[in-house]
Amino acid sequence: MKTFYAVLGNALVAFLANTFVWFAVTFWVYLQTRSVIATSVMAGVYTGTVAVSGFFLGSLVDRYPKKAVMLFSSGVSLLLYLVAGSLYLAFPASSFTVASSPLLWLFIVLTLLGALAGNLRVIALSTLVTILVPEGSRDRANGLVGTANGVAFLGASIFSGLAVGFLSIFWVLALAVGLTALVIGHLWTIAIPRREVAHAEAHGDMVDIPGTIAAIRLVPGLFGLIFFHTFNNFLGGVFMALMDAYGLLLVSVQVWGALWGVLSVGFIIGGLAVARRGLGRSPLRTLFLANIAMWSICVVFTLQASIMLLAVGMFVYLCLIPVVEAAEQTILQQTIPPERQGRVFGFAQSVEQAASPVMALMIGPIAQFFFIPFMTTGAGVDLIGGWFGTGANRGLALLFTLAGLIGLVVTLLAMRSPAYRALSTNERAAANTLALRNAAL
Repeated sequence: MKTFYAVLGNALVAFLANTFVWFAVTFWVYLQTRSVIATSVMAGVYTGTVAVSGFFLGSLVDRYPKKAVMLFSSGVSLLLYLVAGSLYLAFPASSFTVASSPLLWLFIVLTLLGALAGNLRVIALSTLVTILVPEGSRDRANGLVGTANGVAFLGASIFSGLAVGFLSIFWVLALAVGLTALVIGHLWTIAIPRREVAHAEAHGDMVDIPGTIAAIRLVPGLFGLIFFHTFNNFLGGVFMALMDAYGLLLVSVQVWGALWGVLSVGFIIGGLAVARRGLGRSPLRTLFLANIAMWSICVVFTLQASIMLLAVGMFVYLCLIPVVEAAEQTILQQTIPPERQGRVFGFAQSVEQAASPVMALMIGPIAQFFFIPFMTTGAGVDLIGGWFGTGANRGLALLFTLAGLIGLVVTLLAMRSPAYRALSTNERAAANTLALRNAAL
């Protein structure tokens, strides 16, 4: 556990640096271009790259020592941030103010890949929970991982808005380079014993999708859980692509960044709650109840153009995200052998994230050319404008409400599915096995 805490602290700073960069670049691009399409394309490219890379990154985690993988992750981020900063200094600031500028998109891609390299750490950390933490405590350890993500999210939210508002994007990259260098130096000092590192067979395929699918099929209902998360992420692409644009229509970038910093405390509260109390007798049921609450919130938190209503809804929503993530991780850690977990986590990430870029790329133009006009000068003004409000932000809000309604209905139906029942049966069997093992000890 001492080694796990050291690795977790190191990962927290790495998460902070990468999240800080991506938040700041997203804010900066919107303020430079005032284009909803540009931010939705960024979201789509980011999640699309996450989806495509998950298979390969998971295989890296299984094949090589976890420490080497994490060092490689931070090294790539450091290099790409340095190149992006050099590009920004090499050209006039006016070269980055047009949404169609090739230089702007080259800069975006460099920073995107730098942040994306940190995804190796996410997969590696999930497998290290299995390796370094006793089985009965893994749900609480996953809660601590959620807390670390929340702390990183909080710091990145506050400082990205302030850095973009008062400094420049160059200083954002300079700070990220400094933090990443510190992460690399600290990680060198952490000893992860070789005997505690599980690896897949060295001679196996680098990307063993058939073997990974076979491992998932051994657990009845597990594919159903993965596809449920995939659908949720499809709807989540709406929020990922449009939330910053919606918030920046209500408040300034400094206020929006600071607000996200306050709201990110929800991540910490949710993670600490799981770390203290666990996920109960049924992580699966906890996962679905949390989803019901989250989609219910999405139905109502933009019904009026109120930053307070948005803030309260988002705070509760963010409290529940660590619960959902810890529940899924715990289920996978309980059911998949350690030597396959990197690939299964990577597979699940790729499949689940594949839906978000599709929606993110679609929803920007849909919002720009249909929903915003619908609530600004179109039929929506007379139809619901009297109580819902009118304007560009109301067009985005209508999209959020519709997505929440669809998510709520699908979640309720999923709880009545054969996959849910099969996973519940498997979960009870695993709990009984663990109880017998503890009694024998």
